[in-house]
Amino acid sequence: MNWLWAVIVGLILGLIAKAILPGKQQIPLWLTVIFGMLGSVLGNWLATGIGVNDTKGVDWTRHLLQLVGAIVIVGVGDRLWAALRGKKGHAA
Repeated sequence: MNWLWAVIVGLILGLIAKAILPGKQQIPLWLTVIFGMLGSVLGNWLATGIGVNDTKGVDWTRHLLQLVGAIVIVGVGDRLWAALRGKKGHAA
């Protein structure tokens, strides 16, 4: 069940990250899910590092860090994907 939740969270975070980033991203949906999952892992790692990974109630700080991680990874990953695919005129 943990993998199913990881995919669901990755999809949600990846789609939100794509919506927040300016311009049109070129990455396919499957890569959006993977980048969202990686962003979640990065956010959890940062939350653990600053000691806010497990709090009473909703872990808003951890969730925000997961979203920021997804935004960074989707942004960088999209640029790499476009460069590897040879897309010209990619929005800056």
